[in-house]
Amino acid sequence: MGNSKFVERFTMFASKLGNEIHLRSLRDAFATIMPLYILAGLAVLINNTVFQWLLSGDALTGAQYWGTLIVNGTLNISSLLIAPVIGYMLSQNKGYENPLAAAVISLASLVVMMPNVIGITPLDGSGEVLAQGALSFSNIGTGAMFAGVIIGLAATEIFVWISSIKRLKINLGDSIPPAVGKSFNVLIPFILVMSGFALISAVLNNVFHTDLVHIITMLIQEPLRTATTGLLGCVLLYSLGNFLWILGIHQSVIYSSILEPLLIVNMTQNMAAYAAGEAIPNIINVAFVPAFGMMGGSGSTICLLIATLLVSRNKATRGVSQMAFVPGLFNINEPVIFGYSIVYNVCMLIPFVLTPAIGIVIGYAATAMNFMNECVVYIPWTTPPLLSGYLATGGDVRAIVVQLVILILGILLYIPFVKMNDIVMEKTMASE
Repeated sequence: MGNSKFVERFTMFASKLGNEIHLRSLRDAFATIMPLYILAGLAVLINNTVFQWLLSGDALTGAQYWGTLIVNGTLNISSLLIAPVIGYMLSQNKGYENPLAAAVISLASLVVMMPNVIGITPLDGSGEVLAQGALSFSNIGTGAMFAGVIIGLAATEIFVWISSIKRLKINLGDSIPPAVGKSFNVLIPFILVMSGFALISAVLNNVFHTDLVHIITMLIQEPLRTATTGLLGCVLLYSLGNFLWILGIHQSVIYSSILEPLLIVNMTQNMAAYAAGEAIPNIINVAFVPAFGMMGGSGSTICLLIATLLVSRNKATRGVSQMAFVPGLFNINEPVIFGYSIVYNVCMLIPFVLTPAIGIVIGYAATAMNFMNECVVYIPWTTPPLLSGYLATGGDVRAIVVQLVILILGILLYIPFVKMNDIVMEKTMASE
């Protein structure tokens, strides 16, 4: 009875957390701009593999300019992309009538918080010089993405709150175009929010000789990202997310809300470094986890399907496995989760949680020991196993070998529990 109440309360808590408006807005925002990052990944892959196979010299440099432009329009303006989209999604989720205005104020507030004087390096490499009135990719790109998230959320919250004060609205009547009326309605909130952020930026610059983007990046983004996307943090968080599936709670409560945004930051940094020919900074990222820890979807259930087809004698589970195999190849495993089923299936608890953790550890070790390249290409999550490792690592065949090892170990781990599940199902049917 006590365990039942605990599960019920925990389920309610996790569901509320997953539907929390700010986390939901983050998921919506990242989902909106994801195609741009996938495009950037393809451009990086083509620039650094296909073009290098086919071209050389000036022809190679000229062709790679295409990919450089795409990277500039995606990765290198990451914070400028995410801030207004978050503003739009958050205000829309809060029921605000003018979400486009919230997007505008989020973008403007982010730029206001950036330094007005920056250091740039001339083409001749003669040393850094100071420049005024310029934005650098270091401030608007992948390194400042978390700043874009926080400022986008903060600016939108303040803006929506101020806009709700009726005395601050300027009503010009019904005789003017609606767009003009909406702009005057938010005029005073625009002024107050922008002035407030500009004041904070001026104080930080004049008194502390820094800026909010730098503070957020150094004091919040980097410590949080290091803790959650390191090997231990990633394994623990993702294992917790898989455990929630057993309770019938979608793992996005943990993965999409907490882990994925930081994994995307890691991925964008990797792609930018790979495009620039620099050392790759992060092993674990948003391409790494699906490729080595989510083969077939949460719980690496492609291993479960193969194990079931190999050893199961139960017609029901074999039927589900046959039906779910093709979707499972593309990492779509809802038929397995609810049809096999995984939810409240104690027999599947250990392999469902442990198999992805083993995959992440093996993938991490293989990368750290330079057996395979780091994941540097943002690929769609529906990319099938084996192909996903090859593409994510920029065309490294050794990644296929690593995925095969993980796949085989996962099948072997699932097999005894598939047999156990058969026995439990037989006893259940016999007792009914």
